[in-house]
Amino acid sequence: MAYGSPSRPEDIPAYFADIRGGRPASPGAVEELAERYRRIGGGSPLNEITERQRAALEQELGIPVHVGMKHWVPRIAEAAERALAGGADRVVGLVLAPHFSRMSVGGYHRQLEEALAGRAELVFITSYHTFEPFIELLAERVGDTDAHVVFTAHSLPERILADGDPYMKQLLETSRLVADKAGIKSWSFAFQSESPTGEPWLGPDILDEVERLHGEGVRKLLVAPIGFVADHLEIYWDIDVEAREKAAELGVQLDRTESLNDDPAFIRVLASVVTQQPVPTQ
Repeated sequence: MAYGSPSRPEDIPAYFADIRGGRPASPGAVEELAERYRRIGGGSPLNEITERQRAALEQELGIPVHVGMKHWVPRIAEAAERALAGGADRVVGLVLAPHFSRMSVGGYHRQLEEALAGRAELVFITSYHTFEPFIELLAERVGDTDAHVVFTAHSLPERILADGDPYMKQLLETSRLVADKAGIKSWSFAFQSESPTGEPWLGPDILDEVERLHGEGVRKLLVAPIGFVADHLEIYWDIDVEAREKAAELGVQLDRTESLNDDPAFIRVLASVVTQQPVPTQ
C-alpha cells in the first residue's frame, strides 16, 4: 500500500479533496499544488514506481501481490477484493512506509481491515524501521561521506506525541542505527512536507535545519529521506527544489541519497519483511 498521487494534472483537484477527507480545496491551494507538480516535470512518478515495486515483489515472493493506494486508484479496497477474488484466505498488509504512526500507517490498517471485513485473516506489518537488512541498505545509500547527514521524514501534527505515538521515536531509532552502521558522526534529523492546518507540526523543518547548520559553519549536507521509499513530490519538491534553493542561497552544498524505488536490493528487503515474521513492530 502506498499514498498515491494524481495521474494527470486534471486529477489534482479530486486528489487534493481526497486527502482532505472529501472537502474541496480552494482554487488557490489547488493551483499551488499544480505549480509544484509543474516545477518537478509535470507529475509524480509514485504510481509508476509503486507498480514496479509490486511486480518485482510478486516475482521475488512467487505469490500474488496487489497494490492499493490510500488516496488514489487503485484503492486499498480494490486490492483487497482482487486478493479475495484470487482465493486468498490470508492477506499480509505491507505499507511502503517503514515507520508507524496511528495517523499514517494506522490509517492504511483501518482501510484494509474494513475492506476485508473478516473474509480473510489479516497479518499487518506495522513497521520495519529497525529491520537489519533495511538499515544496512540505508547505510549503503549514505555511504562514506564527509558531509553532515540530515535524516528526514514527513512531518505530522505535533499532537500525536501527547497520545504516545511512536512515530518520532522510531524515526530517531532508524537515524541512529543507520548513522552507526555507516560510521556517520555528524548527523541530525528534520521533518518536511508540513501542511498549513493551523496547528503545530513536528519539527524542525528541513529549511530551518539547513539555516541552523549554516549558522554553525556547516557547508556540506547530505539529505537522507529515510521516511520515504520512493521518489515522489515530497522528494522532488521539498528536497530537490526548496532545500537545494535554500542551501544555494546560503552557499551550502546539498545533495541527497538515491531513493530505494524498485532497486532489487530493496525488493529483497521487502520480501524478507513479509516472510520473516514476526518483524519489529511499534
